[in-house]
Amino acid sequence: MKKQLFIITTIVSVVFLSGCYYDTAELLYPGGMDCSGVAPSYSTTIAPLIQSKCAMGGCHSAGVTNSGGPLTNYNENKAKAAAIKTTVLNGSMPKGMTMTADEIKAINCWVDNGSLNN
Repeated sequence: MKKQLFIITTIVSVVFLSGCYYDTAELLYPGGMDCSGVAPSYSTTIAPLIQSKCAMGGCHSAGVTNSGGPLTNYNENKAKAAAIKTTVLNGSMPKGMTMTADEIKAINCWVDNGSLNN
């Protein structure tokens, strides 16, 4: 019985731990991100990125009541820009998905450049 419990616990632990993967901004960009000359467009870069990674069914789509609320349009995204940046940079969002270094940099630079609707 103890052997079975040990095996089950080990398997469950391996499954849970293998699913953890976090790229933090400090690991990706030691010394900080340089946004000089980088001005991601909201309409062509940020909106599609948030739509595909965040504002899909059950997460931050229209009508959700979770703590982050919906992220379906510019006004919602602008109002939550700092929180979006923080959660993306610390790797806690988007849940169940990863973002590339370029996507993380785009979010960071969009917020740092004033979260413009361009």
